[in-house]
Amino acid sequence: MIRLDDIIEKVSSYSPEADLDVIRKAYVFSAKEHAGQTRMSGEEYLVHPIEVANILTELKMDPKCVATGLLHDTVEDTHTTIEQIEELFGPDISLLVDGLTKLGQMSYENKKVREAESIRKMILAMARDIRVVIIKLADRLHNMRTLDALSPEKQTVIAQETMDIYAPLANRLGVGWIKTELEDLAFKYIDPERYAWIEKNVSRKREEKEKYIARVREVIETKLREAGIEGEVSGRVKHRYSIYKKMQERDIDFDDLHDMLAFRVIVENEDDCYPLLGMVHSTWKPVPGRFKDYIAIPKANMYQSLHTTVIGPYGEMMEVQIRTRNMHLVSEYGVAAHWKYKDGEKISDTYHAGLSWLSQMLEMQKDVKDSSEFLETLKVDLFPDEVFVFTPQGEVRELPAGSTPIDFAYSIHTDIGHSCVNARVNGRRVPLSYTLRNGDFVEIETREDARPNAEWIGFVATSRARNRIKQWINAAERKESFELGHELLRKAFLMYGFNFDELIEKGELQEKAGEPLGYDSDEKLILNVGFGKITPGQVVSKIVPPELLKEDGAVKRSVFRQMLNRIRPAAKSSQDKKRPSVIVKGAGDFMVNIANCCNPLPGDEITGYLTPERGILVHSYDCPSLLSSDYERRIDVEWEEGAERVTPVKIVVFCKNDVGLLADIAIALKEQDANIASAKVRSTSDNRAVCAFDVSVRDIVHLRNVIRALKDIKKVIKVKRVGFDKHGKPLRRVAS
Repeated sequence: MIRLDDIIEKVSSYSPEADLDVIRKAYVFSAKEHAGQTRMSGEEYLVHPIEVANILTELKMDPKCVATGLLHDTVEDTHTTIEQIEELFGPDISLLVDGLTKLGQMSYENKKVREAESIRKMILAMARDIRVVIIKLADRLHNMRTLDALSPEKQTVIAQETMDIYAPLANRLGVGWIKTELEDLAFKYIDPERYAWIEKNVSRKREEKEKYIARVREVIETKLREAGIEGEVSGRVKHRYSIYKKMQERDIDFDDLHDMLAFRVIVENEDDCYPLLGMVHSTWKPVPGRFKDYIAIPKANMYQSLHTTVIGPYGEMMEVQIRTRNMHLVSEYGVAAHWKYKDGEKISDTYHAGLSWLSQMLEMQKDVKDSSEFLETLKVDLFPDEVFVFTPQGEVRELPAGSTPIDFAYSIHTDIGHSCVNARVNGRRVPLSYTLRNGDFVEIETREDARPNAEWIGFVATSRARNRIKQWINAAERKESFELGHELLRKAFLMYGFNFDELIEKGELQEKAGEPLGYDSDEKLILNVGFGKITPGQVVSKIVPPELLKEDGAVKRSVFRQMLNRIRPAAKSSQDKKRPSVIVKGAGDFMVNIANCCNPLPGDEITGYLTPERGILVHSYDCPSLLSSDYERRIDVEWEEGAERVTPVKIVVFCKNDVGLLADIAIALKEQDANIASAKVRSTSDNRAVCAFDVSVRDIVHLRNVIRALKDIKKVIKVKRVGFDKHGKPLRRVAS
């Protein structure tokens, strides 16, 4: 166990003049407040804040930050208040502790929303002081190291959140070693069988790889001596999650993965990096397209290095990274490497440049009201890879991997994005969905009368572009919904001889209907009729005398169907089909349809979205298309108890192309009572087969049983539901 003296000694080693009393005081206070508390593992609770503080010393953080590591759970898990922290430790530490305290005391509609709000709070606090998120990463790292004390269900949830949010955050902040350890620990709990399998195979080849590393190190060290360059050479097997990703991306087995080794050469001066790169390329043949110069164009997290992949001894591919000692410091500690420890001293310009993405994230959060949507957008923004493209004037623009000319246009200005009609890349006209590559020169053609297209949301990669498009579409939908609501109410009142516009002019609409229904303006009342949140009948019943209402039963019909009939009469025919087994909470007879984009099954977590054309569309809760939707149109829905809905689901089976394969698959599906609606099979050059099936299933449990049965077939390598990741969440770009 780490002791206080160990922490004091470490801080003194990198900050000799630091005031260490605040750390001692924080330790005493934390020990007193957490006295008698234990963790799930049974150990004293104080062990956790001490370990967090120790991780912060490994990042060489200042005494106030280390002290906050000791105090970070006091407000959340004891009777301590933020006011007490400020009184005892000052405003800086109280700000940090407050930013790290979850919103557990507040009331939210569900746990998922509460967690999303807590992360949103942390991001906002991070803007005021980046140390908030550095401490949070240290907290999460120690929690992940001790995750085995929790139940398997909690392990999976926490590990997935770590993989989705905290590992990418560590990467964005440039703290390489924390990012790597978080990914491996999360992978261990998300997919324990696959992790154990990779670990076993890595161990099996450990001795062979160590000999290989020693030989390559010797060759590079000899080249350094011959060139008179001082440098350190190290080699390693890539971390477990990195190996897993490469296997998934290339769809290959472990034994077919030939670039598991990475070598790092650290030199003193930048001038030595490029000559050394030339020596490496003259010694081993470089792999085309696998060279990256992050020295000339650093990553967003300030990372700098030369990366190249070469064919090493025995035809083994290996990655070689070349960087200076200062570059290596930044690669390991990121923003922490630029932190200054003396009170009042400004942090470096490099630090500010490395956090330019944070200002964009904060700008994004202003536009997103819903916390769950904010969290999904944040996950996209934290995606680690970048591309660097050029404006016609030669300015460099950094965008996430997968960005398009639309993302580029919105990165320049919202008006450029809104009025974009065509794009040229390297002088050649390309589709607006074209995926930009490093070094592209991009030109945008605009037109004054052009408007954003809703289809853009399906392929843009940046939250800025997505939110700007969504805002424009929502404003347009709002206008259309208002006009629709006004027309529906006008016709509804006309049936009883009332002039709707006169009701507005006299103030009767607001007085007799708006206020009783909970709306403080005519506009909001009309708008919500257009949205389908309330019916014209509800409004009419507040103003038209009861005796008149009885005379004409037409008004008693579902208003939503009136809206549907007005906009798309053909939609009525869909009511003749079997209705989905979905309950609309707090609503009456609404038309319900299942969304084709995510096609949820009974058992999937779902939500509803009101549309004028198709009634309530039922989506998976995490459906990416909801990112582009108006949150006010969402409505709570749930599956009826015991609901079943026979639905064709697309499943892809990756397998060895052996005799009898299709027969084995057909037998497995028959045993699971799953009918094959259609099938497509193609062979690959490496004697494998990719089989795509439309399989009719009843619910999510039935689907899981089908997938499990297919995975049990010896020849099957992988099975996945098209458009969904392995955790059942719809992908950002749903496959067709």
